[in-house]
Amino acid sequence: MRAQVSILGAGNVGASTAQLIARDGIADIVLFDIAEGVPQGKALDIAEACPLWNSSVSVTGTNSFRETEGSDLIVLTAGFPRKPGMSRDDLLIANANVVKQVVAESAKLSPRAVLIVVTNPMDVMAQLAWKVSGFDHRRVIGMGGVLDSSRFRTFLSLELGVSPADVEALVMGGHGDQMVPMPRFTTVKGVPITDMLPSEKIASLIKRTRQGGAEIVAFLKTGSAYYAPAAATCEMIRAILLDEKRVLPCAVYLQGEYGIQNVYVGAPVVLGKTGVEKVVELKLNVEERADFDRSVSSVTSLLEKLGI
Repeated sequence: MRAQVSILGAGNVGASTAQLIARDGIADIVLFDIAEGVPQGKALDIAEACPLWNSSVSVTGTNSFRETEGSDLIVLTAGFPRKPGMSRDDLLIANANVVKQVVAESAKLSPRAVLIVVTNPMDVMAQLAWKVSGFDHRRVIGMGGVLDSSRFRTFLSLELGVSPADVEALVMGGHGDQMVPMPRFTTVKGVPITDMLPSEKIASLIKRTRQGGAEIVAFLKTGSAYYAPAAATCEMIRAILLDEKRVLPCAVYLQGEYGIQNVYVGAPVVLGKTGVEKVVELKLNVEERADFDRSVSSVTSLLEKLGI
């Protein structure tokens, strides 16, 4: 029996995630949205592509939470996208209200599910989703670190003229302007990028990574990124449902790791069938530690605004 993934939000990120899952035949899919006809139409479109992908999964579109019952994994993409001039933080209150509603409804119907949070500001929404769901914190995970690391890999590969597949990058901290790309833990086939690029160039690539989402928003003008966020989400889904034990940077609830207590923030973890199986603790130097602490502070300030 195949696993079931329910995607809450049939916008660009949600629908693109559903498409990738269906193409790879990973799980049956329920695509939920409050907009009548939208999830049904997108689900049907994806289902009609499945024969061309030799995929036998089912794809259902619905406006009813009841259809999500018994899900093995829930992906939360519902919320408002960024527009030009907006930060992820500007979405705080509006998206908090959305998250509270959809998590409360879906969690009671799928009490054993793993929950992946994509909605921005992602770290804060992950903590809110954990509070509302009542799930074990290891089963509530934020997506941002996988996306941010992929962006860093992309910019490095373009600069170095190498395949992005050969670049291993790590970005920690909050999924926002204070995210912390880690050059010392970033390599090209095992060679540290600090041996391949001058510090000024690495600094410029770090800056571009931090502004990666905003760069796309500025181009699109009426929306935000969705192809790469969907691909990042799908990588996490695969790691969990197939119990791959992948080491990926995700927003997770820290309980003393890195000296941080009771906050969702990005760190490398082992992902498997139960969700977060282990937080990988790296030995940070003084500068990395300071950057990480600043990033955590930016997340905690938003948590305080929401009173959580």
